[in-house]
Parts: sequence; structure tokens; C-alpha cells
Amino acid sequence: MTSSFILIVAASLDYFIGDPLGWLHPVQVMGWVISRFTKFALLYCHNSLTQRIAGIALSIILIFGSGLFSWLLIQGAKLLHPLLGIFLEIILLASCFALKSLRVAAETVLEPLTAGQLVNARSVLKNYVGRDTENLPESEILRAVLETVTENATDGVMAPLFYAIIGVFIPVIGPAPLALAYKASSTLDSMVGYKEAPYTYLGWLSARLDDCLTWVPCRLTVLTLALLSGQPKHVWEICRKDAINDPSPNSGWSECVYAAILGVQMGGTNWYNGVAKHKPLLGEPKHPITSTSIHQALKLTKYCFLLWLGIAVLTVISYQ
Repeated sequence: MTSSFILIVAASLDYFIGDPLGWLHPVQVMGWVISRFTKFALLYCHNSLTQRIAGIALSIILIFGSGLFSWLLIQGAKLLHPLLGIFLEIILLASCFALKSLRVAAETVLEPLTAGQLVNARSVLKNYVGRDTENLPESEILRAVLETVTENATDGVMAPLFYAIIGVFIPVIGPAPLALAYKASSTLDSMVGYKEAPYTYLGWLSARLDDCLTWVPCRLTVLTLALLSGQPKHVWEICRKDAINDPSPNSGWSECVYAAILGVQMGGTNWYNGVAKHKPLLGEPKHPITSTSIHQALKLTKYCFLLWLGIAVLTVISYQ
């Protein structure tokens, strides 16, 4: 019952408050460790073998270290006072969810865009995407926001919840350590999980681990959203046709399910540092992407999150 309480309060804190400005976020600490380790490894590891070994060490240290360190922190807090342990776990778990962060990021770009301030919108968008934004028209800005919102719905919202729920059913571990371990994997992938130099060998394991850890929650998210849409067969057929063309085993599925439900098309040509990169087209262009599409996608993520949360809590209560 305590774990269910922690899960509900952490989710509520994230949705209504989000990450308070000025607070040290666990992902910031993870990023600092990855950055320092990467600089050290690239300085002293000069061939593919030693860089692969360094990549293995980095993945083990950060993923298992994040889970273990958070568990030790929580247990230490509980020794001082049980309520202190609960409070700490709530704060740590809330930091793993990104419902409000996604909503705020989208609204930050949409606000100047709807006001006709195209240059401003491009500038703000640059904070959230890796693609070149300097010359994007309004339609491409909207596509970039929707792709960011839908891709991160899985690894920023649903996958951390998935591992937190698993932790609820393993009382000796609890929800926060598993969610933080997943968050470490996701952060590793976003920082070093690239095929391009200098991360080709250093980040190979990070990328594969994140793909594996995200695979199940991604498919469950797709199935849940398909059911919520009321047209599961149609949505699943589009995903099976288009999502498999994406080189990522997860992000294509995460984006495609929203595209299928909303009746829009994502993917196409993006520019990165002046180099064109084509992504497979996902979904059918029945409607243009608008700010309404983005708000609908955010609502779908919220409903999916609440459904998983409700099922988990009811399951725990029924077994008490």
C-alpha cells in the first residue's frame, strides 16, 4: 500500500508541479558523470576494443549505480525516520516522469508560433530538438514539436512508469530505484548512443540496452493508445506498416501510433548541421499537423499514464 501511495503522489507532483527550477535533478548528475567519464575514455582509449570496454563499464556503473545509490539513499532515510524515506522516494520518483515537462516544452514553442513570431518559435524549438531550426516554416515547426512530444511520451513518461510499477511489486526494491535505473539508461542513450564518431564504440552498449529496456513498455504503450483510440485494428495496421521502417526499434512505433490516431503524417527530411537526413513517413496525411494535434497527443499520453497508474494501484489494493 505504501508503494501505491508513493506512486500516486509522485505522479501528482510531476503533473501539477514538475521539476522545480534551481533544484538539482538526478538526470543532471547522470549527465555530469557521463560527460566526465566520456572525456576520460576518449582521452585514454584509442581503439575500438578499449572504447567498447569503456562503454560497458560506463553502462554498468551508471545504470546499476543509479538504482543502487537511490535504493541506499532511501533505506538510509528510512533508518532516520520512515516518513523521511517515503518523502525521499516520492521526490526521486517524481523526477523520473516528464508529463509536465513535455507539456511545458510544447507550449513554450507554440506560444510564439501562434502569435506569429516565427523567428522566436524557431529559437525556442532549438532548445528541444537536434535538427536545424533556423529556416523552418510553421508546418515544419509543428511537425518537430509533435515528433518530440510523441517520441518522448514513451521514454520520458510511460517507460519510467512501467519500471516504477514493476518496482511496486518488488517491495524490497520499490518503484524509484528501478525507474531511476531506466532513466540512467535513457540518458546514456541520448548522450552517447550514436553510431557516429566519437561515440561509435563507446556508446554501442548504451544504445542497445536502451533499445531493449524500452521495447516492452513501448509496445504496451502502442497497444494501450490503440485501445483508447477506439479503432485498435486500424491503428495497429498503420503501425505494422510504417513503424517497422524506422531504424529505431522504438521511436518509430511511439511516433507512429500517435500519427495513426490523429490522422496526420510524421517523418520526412530533417537537417542536422547542414546535412539532410530522411526519416520514414509515419501515418497517413488525412489532416495537417496543428497545435490542436499536439494538445491531443499530450492528452492521449496523459490518459495512457492515468490508465496504467490506476490499474497498478487497483491491482496492489486487490492483493492486500
